[in-house]
Amino acid sequence: MTFAAWSGELALVTAAMFAGVAFYINFAEQHARLQLDVRALLLQWKRSYARGFIMQASLAIISGAFGILAFIMTYDWRWLVGTALILANWPFTLFILMPTNKLLQATSPEAADEVTRGLIEQWGRLHAVRTALGALATASFLWAMT
Repeated sequence: MTFAAWSGELALVTAAMFAGVAFYINFAEQHARLQLDVRALLLQWKRSYARGFIMQASLAIISGAFGILAFIMTYDWRWLVGTALILANWPFTLFILMPTNKLLQATSPEAADEVTRGLIEQWGRLHAVRTALGALATASFLWAMT
């Protein structure tokens, strides 16, 4: 196996892992947590967010790095498309999702109310964009491999 193929496969695998985790968060974890009372809802979100952030951020960076390597080795622009899509999660998170994250992080469980529930529902809708970006990056990397 060539280095280009190896780096492309790793870009694909890590993008697929990112997309799978994001999908799980949106379609399993988020729906389950919304069944909780608002205090428990916020506590669960905070614990999950702390762990999920590290994992998803790392997967996006690793996938992007391998996508760039695959591009450098092949000069196939489709690797750059996938790389741009997976790395777009960073600015999306920092500029669009982070304000909601900060509001939720700053809310104490004792102060949680229906506004908090609304913020977590909004967070779930925004997080769905991350799921879509991960899925599109995965599809682009698959396309580049053909």
